[in-house]
Amino acid sequence: MPPSLAIVNIGQLVTLGGPARPRVGNELRDLGIVENAALLIEDGRITGAGTYSNFKDRIPLNAMLIDAEARCVTPGFVDAHTHLVFAGNRAAEFEQRIAGATYQQIAAAGGGILRTVARTRAATEDELLAAARRHCDWMLRSGTTTIEAKSGYGLDREAELKMLRVLRRLDEEGPARIIPTLLAAHTIPPEFAGRRDDYVRFVAEELIPEVAAAKLAQFCDAFCDDHAFTVDECRTVLTAARGHGLALRIHAEQFRPGAGAALAAELGAVTADHLETVTEETLPQLRAAGVQPVLLPGSVFCLRRTQCPPARAMIDAGLAIVLATDFNPGSSPVPSMPFMLSLACLQMALTPAEALTAATINAAHSLNLGDEIGSLEAGKQADFLIHECADYRELAYFIAAPMRPRVFIAGREVTG
Repeated sequence: MPPSLAIVNIGQLVTLGGPARPRVGNELRDLGIVENAALLIEDGRITGAGTYSNFKDRIPLNAMLIDAEARCVTPGFVDAHTHLVFAGNRAAEFEQRIAGATYQQIAAAGGGILRTVARTRAATEDELLAAARRHCDWMLRSGTTTIEAKSGYGLDREAELKMLRVLRRLDEEGPARIIPTLLAAHTIPPEFAGRRDDYVRFVAEELIPEVAAAKLAQFCDAFCDDHAFTVDECRTVLTAARGHGLALRIHAEQFRPGAGAALAAELGAVTADHLETVTEETLPQLRAAGVQPVLLPGSVFCLRRTQCPPARAMIDAGLAIVLATDFNPGSSPVPSMPFMLSLACLQMALTPAEALTAATINAAHSLNLGDEIGSLEAGKQADFLIHECADYRELAYFIAAPMRPRVFIAGREVTG
């Protein structure tokens, strides 16, 4: 790759330039759009973004020129909630849900997360890496350049560490950036049936210190709900994680109100994810604590639920919403961020601009990367997409269209 790169003839450059913090309220609709634009890159970093007339004299003579053909250019998508590493699939459960079985019924019968745990434990590290690479490639092709990814299908020391090592290897080989999260508090493994306290103690006192010391995770997550962990159990796990220097995320109030959102505020979690059943009375607590809601319409869609997170109330309350796929083998086998844009608009009445902001700069801030990625501004890493369309709204409007953007990470084209 040459040290200098210039993207010219950009019809619509969506910079998302703005304050150095997550966007709230009306800021979610301010995309910083520049027409007839150019993007200048040196050594993988953006050095200029604006109208071509203002930047044409700054293009180095030896720069590689790429003609965007009057198309739309946006930041790469940042998927801030995925379960990227797993073995096998749960296609049989997909059929069961179509026939009327609920997520909870399938889990109670030994399916759900525990079915994936058994297969993931049995898989080798190299087999898991190959599967995760395949999933990552799907995401890359639809424009995702940064991926938060959780463990949680191991639920014992060996398998959890194996999953986290896979994430480290995937990040090292690139091209996508992988942000690892420990989710050992996903569900109670079968060998700890009837011994919940022992498992919570193992996670808090043994696994978290080892993972933190080995720097295998940046975040710790916990699943707070009736069929997972109680508020007190999650408090124990997340308090231990915070004490070992891990930032906090939490699966909260997916199926029942009162299961985790207030805890996220209490502990100063970076995000509270799902929130389908959160009450509006809890939203000011999240706002005061700076917690970002991560909205996951893929799981609402795939579980055929009718209750969505109250996204408009969140925006009105001043919360910096995030949009992510929740890609996983059970409740959201959906790797596409453009499809999330469509679902967010149709299910939660977000505007296309609000959805795009939530899937880029706000998502980057939720991973503590807002000063590095998520917008196209001078000094940031040049992660961007040249779309097939000319208007950013088409990304949400053409639902599940097989559009293939040209994908650039650190100024290098990785798929097109």
